[in-house]
Amino acid sequence: MPGTPSPRTPIGVGIIGLSASGGWAATAHLPALRALDGFEVRALSASSAASAKAAGEKYGIPLAFGTHEELVRRDEVDLVVITVKVPQHRELALAALHAGKMVLSEWPLGNGLAEAEELAALAESRGLRTFVGLQARSAPPVRYVRDLIASGYVGEVLSTSIIASGRGWGGDIPGRNAYTLDPANGATMLTIPFGHTIDALTMALGEFTDLGATLATRRTSVRDETTGEILPMNAPDQLALNGMLEGGAVASVHFRGGLSRATDFHWEINGTEGDLLLTGASGHLQFGQVTVHGARGKETTLKELPVPTSYETLPQLAGRRTEMAYTVAHSYEQIHADLTHGTHHAPDFAHAVRRHRLLDRIERAATHG
Repeated sequence: MPGTPSPRTPIGVGIIGLSASGGWAATAHLPALRALDGFEVRALSASSAASAKAAGEKYGIPLAFGTHEELVRRDEVDLVVITVKVPQHRELALAALHAGKMVLSEWPLGNGLAEAEELAALAESRGLRTFVGLQARSAPPVRYVRDLIASGYVGEVLSTSIIASGRGWGGDIPGRNAYTLDPANGATMLTIPFGHTIDALTMALGEFTDLGATLATRRTSVRDETTGEILPMNAPDQLALNGMLEGGAVASVHFRGGLSRATDFHWEINGTEGDLLLTGASGHLQFGQVTVHGARGKETTLKELPVPTSYETLPQLAGRRTEMAYTVAHSYEQIHADLTHGTHHAPDFAHAVRRHRLLDRIERAATHG
């Protein structure tokens, strides 16, 4: 594709937002990349030169910069990975694209639909490969369920129901996540756990052809679990979605803020020949930490359906399913395959726009009916 650097082996990666103090980049992206062949983390940038130096020394990364502008200009970097908070995604992705780099941005791609559309249009105009961190669709259990449905395990899908807890947006919150309480920052229960989960649902069952929605903020304040300070919450902590999917299946999804003493993740898929159930500890399906159950035909009781080893394509991560890097590594594996073979299976900026449009549609349905 014109404008896209020819894939090198290894692909040079520069991570924006890798910190010596931890965070998502350190717990998920870095160990995922280092568990795979074909990638080499060559550069990082942080909020200051001092913090970049500390991270470079801690993780053994040779190029450490205090600004993202320095990182995106380096010839050693083929793929820029953006792992910072949502309000910064647009600025950083624009800089990387203008520098002619491939980009992987964490989800959500932008702070709202307009930013996502702008970034996707620029990437397309410059012929650059892009990717977005909707890694739930790369999780082995989710891919297994998709294939079970496609193979006719449940017959014709009649309906699907999800009830899930957002973990955040409950009664207490870490102070570092206070920005998620303001919808103007683009990082809400709707955009993050719901966004990841609904992307997996549509991958397995098809897009919504019709929908209705309710969004509500039932808790108007939360407590900073570190300082005890009471913080205002303006983001919705209740989301109810109902609608019809391609093929005619009826769908209902209810996300609640915080955690429940009863059910924290329950995804049921009902068909003419059988049923499937995914269960887990929260509505963050992007972590891939779910168990699959099923029954069909004359079976009257659900049984666990272990994910076949054929879906465990990264032996170096065997036994590490509970680690945050596990599903992210499977996402990177798909990205590497796309860049090596010229395919387009990993979700890109254009796919992110489609998902942003669904979220925008849900917000408009909740507001206007």
